[in-house]
Amino acid sequence: MRCLSMGPKALLVETDGPWRSLALAELARAEDWAVDVVPAAATVLLDGVRDPEEVRRRVVSEPVAATPPDGPTVRIPVTYDGPDLEEVATRWQVDSEQVVARHTSVTWVALFTGFAPGFGYLATKETWPSVGRRSTPRPRVPAGAVGLADRWSGIYPAETPGGWQLIGRTEVVLWDALRADPALLTPGTRVRFVAR
Repeated sequence: MRCLSMGPKALLVETDGPWRSLALAELARAEDWAVDVVPAAATVLLDGVRDPEEVRRRVVSEPVAATPPDGPTVRIPVTYDGPDLEEVATRWQVDSEQVVARHTSVTWVALFTGFAPGFGYLATKETWPSVGRRSTPRPRVPAGAVGLADRWSGIYPAETPGGWQLIGRTEVVLWDALRADPALLTPGTRVRFVAR
């Protein structure tokens, strides 16, 4: 991993992928390295770093295992009737029931959030077939739409434009500013999708 200074009290750590980013972010939070810890697909931003030289030394000299943390598990009921369900089945050379069976058979982990408040990028350690994004994004995707893109799954927390393949929908509220923690799927949260 490589550490880049982003000012006197901030570091950007480059990692080899989202699982390592999440593990490093968990360590940084547990050991109180910084005020803000923001994991992403291949980086972790540490802002308000208490001891930049010590953190830099730890990151470079002590490898962090890319193992998912034992976060809470959230069950998400999904109606699998998305407009792209058949397209995904065709790309995978299976039927739509097999797409649903695959999606509900694995444990997903929120590795980082982004794109929109409450949007968790979900991945699984299980073997998972990739599916490309739509060639033309939709101008409006409804809140609660469940989608796939590359090897990610995600749920749109609000109506936004989007290019993911939509396979279903849920009524679960992913972002609520009145909750103590507004985002339901914070990094490290495990997700099980349940067909209804």
